Amino acid sequence: MALVCEHESRRPRLKYVLKGDGRLGHDLDPDDRAPKDACGVFGVWAPGEEVSKLTYYGLYALQHRGQESAGIAVSEGSRILVYKDMGLVAQVFDESVLGTLRGHLAVGHCRYSTTGSSVWENAQPTLSSTDVGGLALAHNGNLINTPELAQRLAPGATRATTDTEVLTALLAQDRTRSIEDSAAELLPQVKGAYTLVFMDEKTLYAARDPQGIRPLVLGRLERGWVVASETAALDIVGATFTREVEPGEMLTIDERGVRSRRFALAEPKGCLFEYVYLARPDTTIAGRGVQVTRVEVGKVLAREHPVEADLVIPTPESGTPAAVGYAQESGIPYGQGLVKNSYVGRTFIQPSQTIRQLGIRLKLNPLREVVEGKRLVVVDDSIVRGNTQRAIVKMLREAGAREVHVRISSPPVSWPCFYGIDFATRAELIAGSLSVEEIRASLGADSLGYISLEGLTEATTIPADRLCRACFDGSYPIPIDQDNVGKFVLESKA
Repeated sequence: MALVCEHESRRPRLKYVLKGDGRLGHDLDPDDRAPKDACGVFGVWAPGEEVSKLTYYGLYALQHRGQESAGIAVSEGSRILVYKDMGLVAQVFDESVLGTLRGHLAVGHCRYSTTGSSVWENAQPTLSSTDVGGLALAHNGNLINTPELAQRLAPGATRATTDTEVLTALLAQDRTRSIEDSAAELLPQVKGAYTLVFMDEKTLYAARDPQGIRPLVLGRLERGWVVASETAALDIVGATFTREVEPGEMLTIDERGVRSRRFALAEPKGCLFEYVYLARPDTTIAGRGVQVTRVEVGKVLAREHPVEADLVIPTPESGTPAAVGYAQESGIPYGQGLVKNSYVGRTFIQPSQTIRQLGIRLKLNPLREVVEGKRLVVVDDSIVRGNTQRAIVKMLREAGAREVHVRISSPPVSWPCFYGIDFATRAELIAGSLSVEEIRASLGADSLGYISLEGLTEATTIPADRLCRACFDGSYPIPIDQDNVGKFVLESKA
């Protein structure tokens, strides 16, 4: 079951309060999970439309950004309802649930936890209620001064342990002013990465941090407006891309249209890893398709790390665009050497020890007839701990590959992210302590080549000084206080 919060007579009533079982939180390979983004956010203001269904499909398009929980808040003008639970979007919502979520505006969220545990209480959108109305908020990113912000709240003001809950409580704390004015005063004091979609009973708001680290776009519907983490979500709901929300900008959307308000000077530092892994390939960033960029990255990789080989194969699906580019540039034929089981991303059943020993075969299996006797170039987007690539190299050799040359379409990930990607700590990152040659030996590959940071940056066509590249070079655009960051920072101080 899920949480439904209704505002009647400006007082909240809670119904169906039952935690999700959380069983979807198990990764098949917990020792080598891929980098995870914080969340996907979606907001819509569209009188006369079924906004809950538009939000559902928008979140469905953003599912890759967070798979732990999902939620939707709606309003018909006098009250806010929130429905959320643990699990994937299609598991949390069905036709009957969406039918109860009626109104003219909505915000939605799919979560991967970066601050606060993956539990039902921390699912979003978060909701705050006062005598003068409600506020629902969804957040993508990660704040780095959460403890400082939390100190401004009275004890017991929040139930959850997320930076999002703290933001929501602070925005709702002074209702003598409008939500817009409260946000304009609060947001300049908030440090870190955030794209926000939030709403009261009548108005939709959206905001992006001054660095614009996480993406946020605005789209036009025939009878309204949409904001979303990626342009692909606009496409899915039939919205026309209007523009990106600017760093340091807040939008207010109601019957008067879209109004823009700048709360901070823009200092653009868009996340470089969006191009490597996080964004959908059919998303557009800064006017250029992500797929085009990733193919170009593969071409640069081929120029920087050529090798004599018989076949270029990707690690499905993360390495596919770069592998296409590598094959085009090198002239080596492209082929499918690994088959992916698309239905094993998340499971209700924890693998037994016997199955666990098989490791990556739960997800991938080699095509023996394709790889046997071949010199292979295996292209992937990144190496975090190295367990997955090590298992792939071993599988391909067992299938008869003569040589296995690994090529990675990002530089070594050597530093953790504090702005909304749940990387491992530096000690857990294989590139945090080993050289490229030591990593190659650890993987058992015949050769290993990473694209250079300069080559990756050039392929994006974005100037280096407008990108956050901290996970590759350790240069953080917003100074980090190591004692006040971390997934459980609020829980450890509770």
